[in-house]
This record gives sequence, structure tokens and C-alpha cells, in this order.
Amino acid sequence: MAISLQDQLLKSDLTNKSKVNKSKKEKYKQSKEQRNSKTTQTSEATLLAQKSLAEKQAKDKALNQQQKDVADKKAIIAHINQLIKLNIQPKDDEGTAYNFTDDNKVKTIYVNEQMLKAIIKGKLAIVRYTSSYELVPTPVAEKISQRDAGFVVLLNDKVQEEVVADDPYADFQIPDDLMW
Repeated sequence: MAISLQDQLLKSDLTNKSKVNKSKKEKYKQSKEQRNSKTTQTSEATLLAQKSLAEKQAKDKALNQQQKDVADKKAIIAHINQLIKLNIQPKDDEGTAYNFTDDNKVKTIYVNEQMLKAIIKGKLAIVRYTSSYELVPTPVAEKISQRDAGFVVLLNDKVQEEVVADDPYADFQIPDDLMW
């Protein structure tokens, strides 16, 4: 049978009986305090395990939030594409060319005269749809702009037609826009 460490230290005269008794009393007091207060001493390993668990949970939460953001963005884009698809106005490939800018580049869309006037007055807007540009009514373009303004390329302010009573140039027709 193995001899305890205390007995080995006593035999080698590295400690004396009073120190052994004092050590036993302190150990007994500590165990009694733990039982009375019902608290457990946490070891370093337990603390490290709790810390790593908390870090893992924080990392998982951040990853979940990131995945949720990506899913939300995809849902918004799908909703915008659906709005555009349902409200596309037909273009006229043989009509008048309407020039507009997108990312500092001049783009052209062909429309008939009626649509050209509607664009100028702010009743129609130009939006990006897949790899082309489409015409949609202004209320739809405003909804799209609320979700993601990057899809709306041109949205003119609605023009209020005012008639001035004493306008000396009322008899002269002024072009609504200049083609360039």
C-alpha cells in the first residue's frame, strides 16, 4: 500500500506534526465553508471552458446575423424585381431616343412621344432590371427607391403645370426637353 505524501514528508523530516495538523484543519475549514455556502470553487479549466463557450456563442450569433442580412437583402432584391416585372411599360424600339445618364455614362432608351412626355413630367421613371433599363410608373419607382435606391436610375420630379395669366410668351411653344 502506498504511503501518503504527508507521511513521506514526516519520515524525511521535511515537515513536523504541527504543520501537518494545521494543514488538515485548513483543508477541513475550506471544505466546510464550501458545504455551508454551497459555492463551488471553479477551476481554471472550467473558467476557460466557459470563456471559450461564450466566445463561440458570440461568433455564432454574429455569423447568424450576417446570414440573416444576406437573406434579407436577397428577399428585398426579389421583391424589387417582382415589382418591376409586374409594372413594366412597353418600350418603342422605333420611337424617339431618350438619353439619360447612369454611372456617368450616357444611356439611351427608345420610347414613343406619349411616354417621353410622361417621363419628362415625372409620371414614368427609368429603373434597372437585370441587364437592361425599363420604364415603370412613378409610384412603383418610389416604392423601389424606399427599398433600394440603386435600382432607380431616373425619377423626375412631378411637374405642376401652371398657367400664368399675363405671360407675354404664352403664344410661343417651348420644347419640354432638348435632345443631345
